[in-house]
Amino acid sequence: MTILSAPVDLNQPGHYLHWGVVQISLANFVVILVMIAVFAVALLLPFPKGRQKP
Repeated sequence: MTILSAPVDLNQPGHYLHWGVVQISLANFVVILVMIAVFAVALLLPFPKGRQKP
């Protein structure tokens, strides 16, 4: 059963970041950063070019 256990101990309260009136969990903040990074990479990568017709 230890194989199916979570890699992170979920029996403890989450960690939160505070910026004035904004409060967000660390896990959600990491997910948002990854989504922004993927979006930026998608904007910067060139589109694949199709075959040119002769």
